Amino acid sequence: MATCLLFAIVEMAAQDLYPKNEAVDVQDYIFNLTLNDENNVIIGEAQINVAFKDKVDTLVLDLIGKSQKYGMEITTVLEGDKVANYSFSKNKIHILPSESKENTRTFKVFYEGIPERGLVISTTKFGQRSFFGDNWPNLARHWLPSVDHPYDKATIEFRITAPEDYDVVATGEKLEESNLGNGFKLTTYKEPAPVAMKVVTIGVTKFASKLLDVVHGIPVTAWVYPENRLEGFSDYNVASKVLDYFIENIGPYSYAKLANMQAKTQWGGLENAGTIAYFENSVTGKNTVEALIAHEIAHQWFGNSATEASWNHVWLSEGFATYFSILYLEHVYGDEKRKDELALDRKQIIDYYKQNPSPIVDLTIKDPMRVLSINSYQKGGWVLNMLRHKLGDDLFWKGIRHYYGTFRNSNALTDDFRKAMEEVSGEQLEPFFQQWLFTKGHPEIKWDWSYEKGKVRIDLEQIQKHHPFDFPLEIGIVQDDELKIMKVTVNKKSEVFEFALEARPDNIVLDPNYWLLFEEKI
Repeated sequence: MATCLLFAIVEMAAQDLYPKNEAVDVQDYIFNLTLNDENNVIIGEAQINVAFKDKVDTLVLDLIGKSQKYGMEITTVLEGDKVANYSFSKNKIHILPSESKENTRTFKVFYEGIPERGLVISTTKFGQRSFFGDNWPNLARHWLPSVDHPYDKATIEFRITAPEDYDVVATGEKLEESNLGNGFKLTTYKEPAPVAMKVVTIGVTKFASKLLDVVHGIPVTAWVYPENRLEGFSDYNVASKVLDYFIENIGPYSYAKLANMQAKTQWGGLENAGTIAYFENSVTGKNTVEALIAHEIAHQWFGNSATEASWNHVWLSEGFATYFSILYLEHVYGDEKRKDELALDRKQIIDYYKQNPSPIVDLTIKDPMRVLSINSYQKGGWVLNMLRHKLGDDLFWKGIRHYYGTFRNSNALTDDFRKAMEEVSGEQLEPFFQQWLFTKGHPEIKWDWSYEKGKVRIDLEQIQKHHPFDFPLEIGIVQDDELKIMKVTVNKKSEVFEFALEARPDNIVLDPNYWLLFEEKI
């Protein structure tokens, strides 16, 4: 996800507090939704197929109840064809299944109301009425009864009944589009791969749509406002190149399609599985959103398919999307582009830390809206850049493919990623992960150099308040317009390094190739 929000200082609180029940596993959802032009009331019927792993236990679903104007009212809940034993309070539906030897049950929740968030019912910038799903991080509960946390993923089907003059796109492959003869149209989409509720969506408005390409059997489409038809088709066309790059380098794509949708969204881009939403003004016809498109498509692997099991580990989504967007840009435009992007990110990380001294995996955060920060995006991306340098390109990519292959369509924590990289590289990576992901800060380096009697002397000091970091450092010696790289390991508060050199160098620079996250102090 790309976001234009300003990141606030995190509060001292607790880690991801969502009450998980691993004994109850939602297998799939079918959402029948009726939308209309007379008002913003939606009428819903959710069919939920659930597997109970050990013994039949209470199924708990999230749904925001009605309070004054907004929220949902439940008309009934069925188990099979009988009224279920359920209660609905404090935005939770508790369903106690009947006695049965069957471990898999089907429930139906009938409800209606006006969603305050999650489903954005509004008008496009051109004044056309529109409905857009905008669930991240836990807003699905405003319009879809569900386990609204990424730890429990399920297949999903949308059956949307809407006025017949609307176009409908949604998560999954289109299965049906039928005129009902009463001024309404039924459109059905089904995604067979399991997805988290944070990245399911619908888009209902007047669209212009086009098949841009078919990449490795995956249809790539653009869905844009008719007023932006030609500009949108041009701007989103690069998606097929990005998709091909990630499939070739990471592994198979998990979803039925890749739709790129101009939408009303609170984010710059929202990585909905197979149906990405981009902010309305992303469409200009000037092809300026390639990096944004790369970021959101990278999420299809990291965040959507291999999904963080806890909100505190969201860097596995955002840090990965940040860095893999840079990897794509490096592939297209060369290594200087990587350096330029990392230089911008490093400055943001340093500035952010001065106001927010916290680690990437911050277990003090309890609100999922507060896990997004420069740490989870830019610093997470920088950690991957350093890991790549530590392991080398071949092992890095091999490890990434192993991690994705292991956790595709599943969930992972940071330790799972570490273990996957260790299995491929044969290296013990716990100190690296502990230092860069679970410890706040970065090296703050004060240094100077001198030349005397055929030797260059580097005096280097780590001046950050807490313990010294342990890291490899490249020192660039510039002489006669040539750059020579000397490699050292820094692990003490103060160190001296000397190199034999026949003549005084023209200049010396630290980390000329942007492989170390550090702050240079004068």
